[in-house]
Amino acid sequence: MSPSFDERRENFGSAAGSDFTRRDFLKGSVAAGVVAGGSLGAFYFGYGQATGSPVRVGILGTGDQGGVLIGAINPAYLQIKAIADIRPYSVYRAFHGDHSSPENAVARPGLLTKFGWHSQQQARRHVKVYDDQHGGYEGLINNARSDGIEAVIIALPLHLHAPAVTAAMKAGLHVFTEPLMARTVLECKELARTARDTGRYLAVGYQRQYNILYADAIDAIRRGTLGQVHYVRAQYHRGSLPGQDPWAPPLPAKVKPDDSLAQALAKDLADYQGRLAKAQTAKELELWSMLIAQKKAQMADEILKDKAKDFGYSDQQIKDASGKPYDRPALEELIRWRLWERTGGGLMAELGSQQLDVATSFIAAAHGGRPQYPLNVSAAANRAVFSSDRDVEDHVFCILEYPAPGFDPKDPIAGRKKIGVQYASIGGNGFGGYGEIIYGSRGTYILEREQEWSIARTGGVSTVKATAAGSGPTLSTQASVSAAATKTKEAVSLGFTEELEHWAWCIRHPAAENQPRCGPAEAVAAAVIALTAKQAARQGQRKDFHKEWFDIQNDATPESPEGA
Repeated sequence: MSPSFDERRENFGSAAGSDFTRRDFLKGSVAAGVVAGGSLGAFYFGYGQATGSPVRVGILGTGDQGGVLIGAINPAYLQIKAIADIRPYSVYRAFHGDHSSPENAVARPGLLTKFGWHSQQQARRHVKVYDDQHGGYEGLINNARSDGIEAVIIALPLHLHAPAVTAAMKAGLHVFTEPLMARTVLECKELARTARDTGRYLAVGYQRQYNILYADAIDAIRRGTLGQVHYVRAQYHRGSLPGQDPWAPPLPAKVKPDDSLAQALAKDLADYQGRLAKAQTAKELELWSMLIAQKKAQMADEILKDKAKDFGYSDQQIKDASGKPYDRPALEELIRWRLWERTGGGLMAELGSQQLDVATSFIAAAHGGRPQYPLNVSAAANRAVFSSDRDVEDHVFCILEYPAPGFDPKDPIAGRKKIGVQYASIGGNGFGGYGEIIYGSRGTYILEREQEWSIARTGGVSTVKATAAGSGPTLSTQASVSAAATKTKEAVSLGFTEELEHWAWCIRHPAAENQPRCGPAEAVAAAVIALTAKQAARQGQRKDFHKEWFDIQNDATPESPEGA
């Protein structure tokens, strides 16, 4: 069995003869040596290098996040046998990648680039496709055994998580699913019980648990580097505005002719065709040809105009405060599923659950690694920027209280020993970007965009300001007194590859001690925190947490009558 997190940390210390930490590992040449021998994640998170045959997987949902997971797969650990998606555009991007921007091309390279196949025809000899004509995700699960599939990766719309995960595990498949694990806490608990009863590995994609910068932050807290941790601030500010919202991608014009973004699709296609005609170099010819093919694939979703209802999506008419109607066809609910409460979960499900999950890990570290759940949450939410084209909010603000070391609710003094966590996610303004800041009595740890960190070793006051680094504003810290600060110099893995590797390794090495870092119990806890905060935000009030909500065997939830 591989050494544990703590054993590796202690080995670092003894090897250096001093306070040799993960920070030294990040800055020094040790990382290069480990990577040369294989996966950095395997060294860092306590699993081994891939041995034997890769785990044979199917991917359910190949849209935005599914494309990221395809790009994150290490072929030594996982072999893609099939994909399932009813949207032609998603199937196209699964094979060819997303070339709408240089960043997207890196994040979603597609199967051809990932595995070196020369054409989609060649790729389809290796990867079976379950599209709208072949049953979608249900078709893949039903045929998994005959296709030789052992496990599935799920990146479907949120409302499909519970039925897909349940069907997959009951079919004998191991499951990796994107968070939230399901739309409600009770659904999450039921999935956890199904994983127990079937003996399948169920991992949930909280990738920050596999990001070495976050592991270093947790290590710094446990070692006392920051002193007494008393406050955590997390935020995700999105510069999304009407007509510029990635959660509301364009619709094909035949689906909704009066949609401004649908008209933009046709304009973009005409623009790309004009640029292709003027292209001078082979590189330009290749780029504009790829972009034209991608736009045509996006427009091909129009074939689902009438079929979307067959897959459970529905037409709806919504009226704003003035009574003006907004007509939403079924295909819009499919393509823009994050905007609707029935199919998505809003900001707390998509963004807040990830950041509050890792904030909970920071607080556990302050307690020596012992898990702590929040005592209460006060929150508010509103829709300040967008109108009736959605029913989820575009702003949410939360303050949570966790117990600090020494907390005793029965003691008038110790009962006030708490750690505050502030979370905000807003649309309409991306100033400040996204990240987390951990405040301690001896220092401040700043995590930016999951890829950069800095630490101010001071007890003085720190301020946050915007910098021009990267593609937009990011967080940085300038201490008001002298502070020793360090910052990453190289790109850091976000953790997607490592979480998938570890899940596959656990499948190949089944044992009670070999478990994903975010399994059913951890995912239920993350759902309780995020969905209780969401409920408090919608009600505009404070809510207390109850320990039975975190108990997988107990049906009590924040959504049940006694918890509402």
